[in-house]
Amino acid sequence: MIADGYLVGDGSWELTVLVTDLQVERTLRVKGDLHIGGLMLNLVEELDVAIDWSDHALWWPKKNIWLCRTRSTLDQCGIQADAYLHFTPMHKYLRLQLPDLRFIDIKADFSAKTFTAVKKLCKELGIRHPEELSLCRPLTSEHLKRNYPRGVGCTPRQRSKEPTAGINLSQNNNNKSDGFLTPDTSGSAGTPLNTSWNDGRNYSPSTAMFNGNSSFLNYSADSSMSATDLPLAHSPRTPNEEARHSVLRPKSLAERARLNAGWLDSSLSIMEQDIREFDTLLLRFKFYSFYDLNPKYDAVRINQIYEQAKWAILAEEIDCTEEEMMLFAALQVQVNLQANHPQPDIYHDDEDVETALTDLQVTLEGTLISKGKSNITNVPELSDYLSFMKPKRFTLKGFKRYYIVLRDTYLNLYKSKDSEPNMSISLKGCEVTPDVNLSHGKYGIRLEVPNHEGMTEYWIRCSSEEQYAKWMAACRLAAKGKTMADSSYELEVKSIQDFLSMQKPAPAAVISPSQIDINPDDMVAPRFIRKLKSQKIIQRILEAHANVKDLNLMEAKLSYIKAWQALPEFGMSLFVVRFDNSRKDELLGIAFNRLMRMDLSTGDHIKTWRYNTMKVWNVNWEVRQVRVQFEEENVAFSCLSADCKVVHEFIGGYIFLSMRSKDQNQTLNEDLFHKLTGGWV
Repeated sequence: MIADGYLVGDGSWELTVLVTDLQVERTLRVKGDLHIGGLMLNLVEELDVAIDWSDHALWWPKKNIWLCRTRSTLDQCGIQADAYLHFTPMHKYLRLQLPDLRFIDIKADFSAKTFTAVKKLCKELGIRHPEELSLCRPLTSEHLKRNYPRGVGCTPRQRSKEPTAGINLSQNNNNKSDGFLTPDTSGSAGTPLNTSWNDGRNYSPSTAMFNGNSSFLNYSADSSMSATDLPLAHSPRTPNEEARHSVLRPKSLAERARLNAGWLDSSLSIMEQDIREFDTLLLRFKFYSFYDLNPKYDAVRINQIYEQAKWAILAEEIDCTEEEMMLFAALQVQVNLQANHPQPDIYHDDEDVETALTDLQVTLEGTLISKGKSNITNVPELSDYLSFMKPKRFTLKGFKRYYIVLRDTYLNLYKSKDSEPNMSISLKGCEVTPDVNLSHGKYGIRLEVPNHEGMTEYWIRCSSEEQYAKWMAACRLAAKGKTMADSSYELEVKSIQDFLSMQKPAPAAVISPSQIDINPDDMVAPRFIRKLKSQKIIQRILEAHANVKDLNLMEAKLSYIKAWQALPEFGMSLFVVRFDNSRKDELLGIAFNRLMRMDLSTGDHIKTWRYNTMKVWNVNWEVRQVRVQFEEENVAFSCLSADCKVVHEFIGGYIFLSMRSKDQNQTLNEDLFHKLTGGWV
């Protein structure tokens, strides 16, 4: 029987497809053995519109999936007559907030996995090593007041309809086809660059536009444009009001942990996670393991890391001492001053680059491979009289003087130089935390040594800055299972000494307060502003600035990053969790080399597990529980402040980053990343 020109009873049926660009529906008669590619071909022929449809694909709203496998049939995809599909572009505009808080509108791949989409975005923006970054939903202060074990979903700031303002970029004045941008250097660092970009859409005129199809900001060594000239290599001194109000200021450890609730799942596409065109997302450095920072090629990356560090410190996401805060403010002043001056090309020589990279590698990894020969039979040791204490609650016992010897990775305590050892402590796997107050002449080291019950705490007090630098460096290496024979020991000592010397106020400031406009609110965390008067803060900042006044722009930013990395809490991403067989909520800290079980109210370390003792990690999806198998024990916990996939992705992501090597092909192994972060056995 034939009806409307079709043979009824031949197994065919009608399928409705919405073409989003044209906002028209088409009803096609199809069979279950028709493949997806054939369906799209039939649809385009039915439309008969001369448009480039190559960027279009089928989206199934009800199932929340892309139908990207063009060879799969409708039957294989489970598509029946009640299905309603969208024929829509895979690349859509996204409003992206960068680490420096500026907003840009940029085309992103909504059909690819988020990991792949971020890789493409970073290439567009000129940021190397995109595996260190990810996308995050913009949270509000209300999100910090409760836990989201299933994720936060679409947030008010993500889909706001209010007009916005952000970065402005201009097209190349020469109208070249290579797509490079030329910054407007006529204004101050806080003045937005002009734009003449017009896509014919109703965007805010003060929002930067990127077309997403050409390497708009891609920089290569062969390009005629210096990396330091790229617009994103420089940031405004102060963000606009919208950006400033978007900065969240956590008031407790639990609120710090809830900041991690908004991370997207790297294994799913943007569209599959309820992100729609013109939504706002944050591009942030997710993993605090910055690889191969090269000032010659990474001006944009270094600037964005510097900006993320700056706002983390100002928002009190990470704690620091008063002296450290003044150092950060002084470095920020130097960055602002140098931003208005032409910068020397100091990294044209390979040796200069190698020196800078060596210093950064020591800061990041604490070690590097020795380039020369060393005497492996001679194990150096450190010995001196130091004050030592094992703190206990409800006790008034203070420090006692011991003769202490650090050899290999063991700390041996003697009552006198000639006596038998009273105690021997293995430092391998311990937590080493500085306890320094320069204004009071306090040079302390806190050791948290793992045992079968948890962590045992010991305090060491040094008598001088020089003594502290040597012992602190030795303890840090011992915690990593390394000795002072490691080639990084002397560099670690020097790094600690340099960090302390920068915190010392100079006898006199080289700049008077009348010569420079300093707003303490832009440079100092609120708790220090509440403690000190405004004029006192400015004077302290200028005194600290005298120690860094000779740094150029790149050196000042790198010094800021290194000082940030030297903070005890650096690189620790927190989550509120509940461990198996436990009745109370606790904190889980995830760093580049370890997991830490912590007290939720005080932040005290309860237990540390190193990645080098980890065998297996996965997720039990039925009960949404993360399980980690170590050499000494098995650990299982449920994540309360974020989706369990976020926690698993942090662990697997750091394992993935640890496998990077200069000797290997730098092509990203995306399959390996998803294998390590997917959460399946």
